[in-house]
Amino acid sequence: MSQTLSLATTAPMIERAFADKRAPAVAFAVNSPGGSPVQARLIYKRIRDLAGEKNRKVFMFTEDVAASGGYMIALAGDEIVSDPSSIVGSIGVISAGFGYVEAIGKIGVERRVYTAGENKAVLDPFQPEKKEDVERLQSIQRDVHKVFIDMVKERRGDKLADDPDLFTGAFWGGLQAKELGLVDHVGDMRSFLKERYGDKTELRLIQPQRNIFGRRTAAGVIGGTNAEALAAAAASGLLGAAEERGLWARYGL
Repeated sequence: MSQTLSLATTAPMIERAFADKRAPAVAFAVNSPGGSPVQARLIYKRIRDLAGEKNRKVFMFTEDVAASGGYMIALAGDEIVSDPSSIVGSIGVISAGFGYVEAIGKIGVERRVYTAGENKAVLDPFQPEKKEDVERLQSIQRDVHKVFIDMVKERRGDKLADDPDLFTGAFWGGLQAKELGLVDHVGDMRSFLKERYGDKTELRLIQPQRNIFGRRTAAGVIGGTNAEALAAAAASGLLGAAEERGLWARYGL
């Protein structure tokens, strides 16, 4: 599981992972700086639901980053194993943007907005920021943050250290994450699973099909000769890549 995720793109992979009746456990590699808290929680819930239905143990292995929504997904593991150099944590909520009020004034552009509903145009980047709009957004952020914190406390329980920075949005390397109780072990997937289940353990790799732009391929679109569809997919892929680049950059990667 990597980059910015959604249940729609990961559900088939998750279902296939749990479909093998011979496997005593399912292991996921998590490599994500986050994204939508809703999608992260949906993925988390689908994994936990299937783990219960199939009576299967779940291991989560963090790679470069398991932060924010990426860490929320990792919480679905019965045990979390981190690389010593993984970035782990960032238990917080962020909303970022830009304000263009002065910029459009300098180039002689006038912003015109027409709405039905006084709160329809809140946080418009082309209009001056309003205190009440910011307070409304921060209220939502606090609610989302509480959901995240409750998930961490429920899944990690007494393993968590009593550290004041734990839920501030801070992030740590894998070794510190283990000391804080955010992960259970430090190691890598192959070595850990062979040690746990024996040297003859076989790992069956399941991964999503992606096109050259990092998006899942829809039959008859990328694979066909529809130039308009190909151009649209290319533009979408480039925009998505730029968005993902910003998320990774927050962790120095």
